[in-house]
Amino acid sequence: PVVSLKFTLARLWFFIPMLLLGTKVFENKKNALRFLECFTIGMVVVIAYTLVNHAQYGFGEKEGHWVMSPFFKDHTIYGMAVALELMLILGLYFRKKHNPLMTFIYLLGIVVVLVGLYYSYTRAAQLSVACAFAVGLAIKWKLPFKWIAGVTIVGSLILYLSWDTITMELARNKNEHTTENFTERLQSATNISTDASNLERLNRWDCAWEMFLERPVFGFGPGTYTFEYARFQDPENLTIISTNFGDVGNAHSEYLGPLSETGLIGLLLVVALISALFYTGIKLYYRLDEDREWQTLVFFMILAITTYFVHGFLNNYLDTDKAAVPIWGMAAIFIALQKSLRDSKS
Repeated sequence: PVVSLKFTLARLWFFIPMLLLGTKVFENKKNALRFLECFTIGMVVVIAYTLVNHAQYGFGEKEGHWVMSPFFKDHTIYGMAVALELMLILGLYFRKKHNPLMTFIYLLGIVVVLVGLYYSYTRAAQLSVACAFAVGLAIKWKLPFKWIAGVTIVGSLILYLSWDTITMELARNKNEHTTENFTERLQSATNISTDASNLERLNRWDCAWEMFLERPVFGFGPGTYTFEYARFQDPENLTIISTNFGDVGNAHSEYLGPLSETGLIGLLLVVALISALFYTGIKLYYRLDEDREWQTLVFFMILAITTYFVHGFLNNYLDTDKAAVPIWGMAAIFIALQKSLRDSKS
């Protein structure tokens, strides 16, 4: 109970100032724009620092795990923030025409972010960017929700029926996490036979699922996964980076983590929250057709949020300021814009 209380208070530390108070602050659109600009400037500086630091080691992969210190603790959370930042800086660039100097500055910043994404060696972040652009196309083309839902259901059914075949094919993949080739780096993301990072992630997911099966309704309590998952580890799933004490991390999933800690009720609440966030953002995008600048910013904020929640299938960071501040900040901007539209029509 003490762990869960501390965990909840830590989450509220981000939730209250960013979402609740932020909604009031961002009613002034200038404040919302300043927030996005300040986050973007700060991230570009950090990425540039990381690249300069990384260059001293020949952009080696091992060094790429820590060269972003002290700003980020490792390359995975850094990669998540870089992917999110890419969408925000694109939004700031495309929102309006800039003078030549600002155009140059923005383009230079975009190049820095793209190079930072490549050398983050974070496969999940790179894949999340591709998924975000796919979501962007769906929004631009105004694809009906029933089409998207139908494709998702059919795709899930095919995946379920073909799971054994897919697993056998993945088992043949021997591509390790490499610095040599971008294509091989992406291929290594599906290596579940020798890649320790992937295997350990599967181990954590299996533990989360077993924890859910033991306590399916309410789970073990918020923040307790780290202290409980050790006994759920299957010896066959252990890797060279596993510990018998289960004291080195979380469920590596923004969905399975809540499922194990707060049960089915918790997962449904997470899904409802994410659905509401996307519904509000997309609805805003279509309603802001008379405000080109903010319509563009909302569009790229939706893509930024997409990168995070796609990344959330493989990692979870909403308990850290690096993810909670921009995600809840953008949610607050959505709410403030929605209120502004409602007030303007009343």
